[in-house]
Amino acid sequence: TMTKKDSPMHSHFQAYLERLATLHNDIVTVLDRLPQAALDWKPAPAMNSIAVLIAHSAGAETYWIGDVTLRRSSERVRATEFTVGGLDHADLKARLDQALADAQATLAQLTIEQLTEERYAPSQERNFTVGWCLLHALEHTATHVGHVQLMGDMWERLHVERHVERREELNP
Repeated sequence: TMTKKDSPMHSHFQAYLERLATLHNDIVTVLDRLPQAALDWKPAPAMNSIAVLIAHSAGAETYWIGDVTLRRSSERVRATEFTVGGLDHADLKARLDQALADAQATLAQLTIEQLTEERYAPSQERNFTVGWCLLHALEHTATHVGHVQLMGDMWERLHVERHVERREELNP
């Protein structure tokens, strides 16, 4: 007989991982078209940068998918995710890759029956089902993917329009 370790990942978790990977790819698509200067840019003083959104998304995924569902002690310091700066494309992609690898390793250990089991989330000081933790991680990342996409578009519009205006001034 096969043990859980030897058996393939349940199709539900395979589909979940595929959706999470797609969200990461959506972020990388934006990253790949932006220069380094765009990564730490903030549209307004109290807003987050693209780098912060990516660092926070990766941290939250690792926390909810891995730490909470596996009852791992978390090394996460959420506040530091909001103070990152100077991270380059490779650094940000590495954070996403590490979060995805951790999610894959976690999901490979879960059974479908565990989705209804409760887990304590220290950050919230309450219990959630494993299913809720997984759904929350996915929806949270999806929300921030939208933010990253909008900020990438805003940065490009602001900088491309300024460039076009300057060119028109120089070449009337």
